[in-house]
Amino acid sequence: MALYSVFRSVRTEVVKGCLTQHVQSLFTSCPSLAADKALLLQLRKSTGYTFINCKKALEKCNNDVTQAESWLHEQAKKEGWSKATKLEGRKAKEGLIGLIMRDNAAVMVEVNCETDFVARNEKFQQLVKDVALSVMAHQSTSKKTGFVKSVLSSEDMSKLNAPDGPSLADQLALTIGRLGENIGMRRAVSLSVPSDWHIGSYVHGTIAGQVGIEMGRYGSLVVFQGEPKEGTYTLGRKLAQHVMGEAPVSLGNMDDLPCGDSETRLLPQTFLPDPKYTVAQYLTLQDARVLDFIRFQCGESSSQEE
Repeated sequence: MALYSVFRSVRTEVVKGCLTQHVQSLFTSCPSLAADKALLLQLRKSTGYTFINCKKALEKCNNDVTQAESWLHEQAKKEGWSKATKLEGRKAKEGLIGLIMRDNAAVMVEVNCETDFVARNEKFQQLVKDVALSVMAHQSTSKKTGFVKSVLSSEDMSKLNAPDGPSLADQLALTIGRLGENIGMRRAVSLSVPSDWHIGSYVHGTIAGQVGIEMGRYGSLVVFQGEPKEGTYTLGRKLAQHVMGEAPVSLGNMDDLPCGDSETRLLPQTFLPDPKYTVAQYLTLQDARVLDFIRFQCGESSSQEE
């Protein structure tokens, strides 16, 4: 009987020990809560990161979505800077031209990536929009009056703040971390004109994407004066379409004579929307005058840059 009691006591202690070890192992192997499925889907949709990374973030932050999103952004930014360094030498000739018009102001930017596949990604398109909005905000701080044209390089843009606070350099790193391609902000131009001047614009190969910005492979802006018979919007669009199609490299003079098919001056060129006239002749009919123009082609050689 005594032997049975001893055996029973030992068995109880063994069971208790196993149970204690099992419970301890549960807590030591699971330091945080498992990711909630609904929150996982929400985080995936709001950030665009992979399910694996979103799950890791939620588990690390005990299902706090706000903290998880911040953690993901920080990780992507760190990874982005690392990837940016590694991918720096890879060619990035694809991408998008982004164009924003506001009252008597306009901004046009070029952001490059490696593949057309990434150019169609909404995260890349959001970066293009953020770059354009940042340049527009920077332009609005200028105290200059009259006709103001500013050309920004990649380095200039990297110093600007993105709409939601961080620098564009950080936003670029974040996007590189998300998409895994070499991405670069190549150039930008901003225009502001007096109230009696006008800006015409055109984007070719327009893609459906972000609201409030036109994006495509080509973009053009034309600054002009006058009150044309067909309306400022119509004339401005025709002029911008012409600049897009004929790619002039200089303005020329109203009395210049055309020099054939190789004409590179805007005003003597045959007017693309109405070939009966030169650009100068059509402007005379409309009682208007062109003062400047800019044309961006995504990935074009540096010799053609502003």
